[in-house]
Amino acid sequence: MDAVNPQQPVPQEDPRSAAIGSTTDADTSNSTSQRSSVAANPDGRRADSSNVSTPDKSSSKRGQQFLLSISQRLATVAITLVALLVSIVTWDLYVTGPWTRDGRLRVQVASVAPEVFGKINELRIVDNQFVHKGDILYQIDPFDFEVTLRTDKAVLEQRQADLHVKELQSERRRRLSDLATTPEEQQVYEGSAIQAKAAVDAAQQQVAQAEINLQRTEVRSPVNGYVTNLLLREGDYAHTGVSNVSVIDTDSFWIDGYFEETKLARLCVGDRAEAKLMGYALPIVGHVTTVTRGVSVSNAAPGAQGLPNVDPVYTWVRLAQRVPVRIAIDDVPAGVPLVSGATATVTIRDVSHVDGTSWFGRVISSLTTSLLDFTGGLSARPGCIPSRT
Repeated sequence: MDAVNPQQPVPQEDPRSAAIGSTTDADTSNSTSQRSSVAANPDGRRADSSNVSTPDKSSSKRGQQFLLSISQRLATVAITLVALLVSIVTWDLYVTGPWTRDGRLRVQVASVAPEVFGKINELRIVDNQFVHKGDILYQIDPFDFEVTLRTDKAVLEQRQADLHVKELQSERRRRLSDLATTPEEQQVYEGSAIQAKAAVDAAQQQVAQAEINLQRTEVRSPVNGYVTNLLLREGDYAHTGVSNVSVIDTDSFWIDGYFEETKLARLCVGDRAEAKLMGYALPIVGHVTTVTRGVSVSNAAPGAQGLPNVDPVYTWVRLAQRVPVRIAIDDVPAGVPLVSGATATVTIRDVSHVDGTSWFGRVISSLTTSLLDFTGGLSARPGCIPSRT
């Protein structure tokens, strides 16, 4: 063993070496701890504080995905049901609902014809003019009828004078005794007085007829309405019984709705009706009054040799017959003119489902009616269209 020289200097440790040594020791301890962590977690995940809540987040995410899937399916089912109901209601309203585009505005037309003949010397109307009942439309030359009236009055005066003389003669013969006259003579004078009385009555009728004919030279309107399609002119010759002026009766307007026979079960006499004329937004309001009970059948027309003329039809195409339904007009909006022949879209409203019923109740009733009609289970309302008893 070597002896230690007390004079030999002791080697000093470098500070940098000490620092490096401490760092190496710390890294070694960290590596040891990491290996221990890997040994404790075979799947290789770090066992730190952030991985403690990973299972809770995964389960929450799966729950949200499940709820989202359920809500999507429910929304799909709901949309499908709504689309189905909308389709059924649309089909019912368009195909079997009580409405039609084939509506016509109609009116009565007074065809004015003179009751006497003659030349027209005064025309007091123009085309499309409104006239009141009793207004003079035109006048026929009254000269001939005035002459006839004066002549008949003169004849009446003559007959009255003859009657007066014969009545006096018959009265004198009646007062004479049997010595002054005979019963036969009395009967003759009495008969002459009776004949004179009959002649006076006839003359009075002739005067009355002449007065009426003179009044008829002034042709008057029989109704309140509009003169239409006026082709008459002053100087034309009026023939007895030949119509020459047409007056639309404004008090007689009505609407004819030509409904398919499949829709008659949905309307009732007295139901509210709304008719929209083409070009106007506000509807004319009315009510159903009658339903036509007969429509012409083309197959009933006889053909050659008097046999029925039956048209061939396709069995897979069956068109519904249209039946006229008359609608009385109750209210006309301001600014909507009534023109005969105008086209109207007519819709029938069931008042029994409107009066005293809530909005929800009307919706349910409409859906029920649509479903029943769609399935063919809807029946006609009793007592709507009067039947023969």
